[in-house]
Amino acid sequence: MATRVTIDPVTRIEGHLRIDLEVDGGKVKNAWSSGTMWRGIETILQGRDPREAWIFAQRICGVCTTVHAMASVRSVEDALDLEIPLNAQYIRNLVVTAHALHDHIVHFYHLCALDWVDVTSALKADPASTSRLAESLSPWGGNSTKQLAAVKEKLASFVKGGQLGIFQNGYWGHPAMRLPPDVNLLAVSHYLQALDYQRKALQVVAILGSKTPNIQNLAVGGVANAINLDNPATLNMEKLYKVKDLLEEVAAFVHQVYFPDVAAVGGLYAEWAKYGAGVTDYMSVPELPLDTRGTKFDMPGGTIIGGNGLTGTMKPIPGFGAPYFRDSITETSKHAYYADSGAPLHPWKGETKPDYTGDWKAETPAPDKYTWVKAPRFNGKPMQVGPLAQVLYAFRAGDPLTVKYATRMLETAGAVAKTKLTPAILESSLGRIAARCIRANVMSELALKHWKLLVENIGRGDTAIFNDPMPKLAKGEYQGVGVHEAPRGTLSHWTVIRDGKLANYQAVVPSTWNAGPRDEHDKMGPYEASLVGNPIADAKLPLEALRTIHSFDPCLACAIHTTDAEGQEIARVKVL
Repeated sequence: MATRVTIDPVTRIEGHLRIDLEVDGGKVKNAWSSGTMWRGIETILQGRDPREAWIFAQRICGVCTTVHAMASVRSVEDALDLEIPLNAQYIRNLVVTAHALHDHIVHFYHLCALDWVDVTSALKADPASTSRLAESLSPWGGNSTKQLAAVKEKLASFVKGGQLGIFQNGYWGHPAMRLPPDVNLLAVSHYLQALDYQRKALQVVAILGSKTPNIQNLAVGGVANAINLDNPATLNMEKLYKVKDLLEEVAAFVHQVYFPDVAAVGGLYAEWAKYGAGVTDYMSVPELPLDTRGTKFDMPGGTIIGGNGLTGTMKPIPGFGAPYFRDSITETSKHAYYADSGAPLHPWKGETKPDYTGDWKAETPAPDKYTWVKAPRFNGKPMQVGPLAQVLYAFRAGDPLTVKYATRMLETAGAVAKTKLTPAILESSLGRIAARCIRANVMSELALKHWKLLVENIGRGDTAIFNDPMPKLAKGEYQGVGVHEAPRGTLSHWTVIRDGKLANYQAVVPSTWNAGPRDEHDKMGPYEASLVGNPIADAKLPLEALRTIHSFDPCLACAIHTTDAEGQEIARVKVL
């Protein structure tokens, strides 16, 4: 007999997510993903000056502010057909790579690793033995016996005091947890170190973006970072070398700590490569532009459709605003708490009209509408987005850095698992975690490359940072799409400008693609599909389901909508 399992809220994510499962025979037979929170930016933006849209749009989320700001300015620039000075492109690229490095470090250590690491087991570890293990994996200097003994002592003080502090409320002792104590102690030590290194990545964002979260340096047409190497108040060599030093520190952590930790966890849980694939059509967009028009990039993007990530048909998305991407996106609201138009809508014609139909009781069958998240589709297909999609496309496209780190990841994890691992294992819950690490290693190299490109371009005497959009902000109607391959995947902002003002604005974000519900044909979204077939050892402690959901790095605030710019109550929502 099937058992209904409701996880509400799903913790260690940004925003409110509910997952409902039907578990039968120790496996998930059916699943529903529900966004239970709502927010509003799109309607607030209507009627505003398009040049200020990015300031509001980055408030869509308290974590992903930078990525929404970037997609927003690109959307307006696409509508106005603006070129962006090279310095502005490079500065933007440094901001997005530093933000992504922060995000990927935080995801593994602080949002995801505790699904695999048993913190209390670390108390049984021998710091000297753990140090020898660590030194066999990496030359990292933070793995001494003394440092690991201090971490064990700190953890023991938590337990002795009757609480685990930041490690409270974990599934400690769960039968699905089976890392050796030494590996658990090493992971706890690196968890604490990661707090410092994610901060260093954000320092780069703050130096170039003026602050973080909610950066201040963007402008439609470029950036506001005045360049004058002789002025201490502007972007000068002292600040640029501070950025370089921080990026090098973060890169060392990514290469010497993050990478071997993910490989070790992957190798020791190799059987999890069988679970969590779900939707195996993939989409990513190109990122890190190398020219003023956004036609050449350091990170490729495209779709893989039919079969799976290694056999499906590849098609590139060659640039910002590419027709193949621009003309293929729709959203449907059949199962979301919005009025259903009766047919999928392109984002430029998108509507966000609330139609809340009441609470879903855990013991009842799924209602027709069960989430505040719409269901986006690419030519009618659900698509998985995120680092796995980007890495699979880049790997198959022969991107040298992706091939380098993906191959090394498979070899390293395979050595731990004592078996040969192929790229096929990436299409899984563990594979998504590995792909995020692969992407972080690629971006750590590209960040330093783009720092060099910026310094060399300035050295040639080019200090341009901005092209004025005002001459193009004329009467008539313009449509634009701004895309960004964000840490969680393909992000797009869609702008309609009419007579110099915003007439419509829609954001189709990574967690909408992945967390979205069934569509008008009742095809599952990626979260839902990935859970089917997952093992569940104990329906009262559904750790395995959390492993799969957390592997996507959910961000639900980005995926949902509200509509009233005046702050009036539109509906009352009860979170079970």
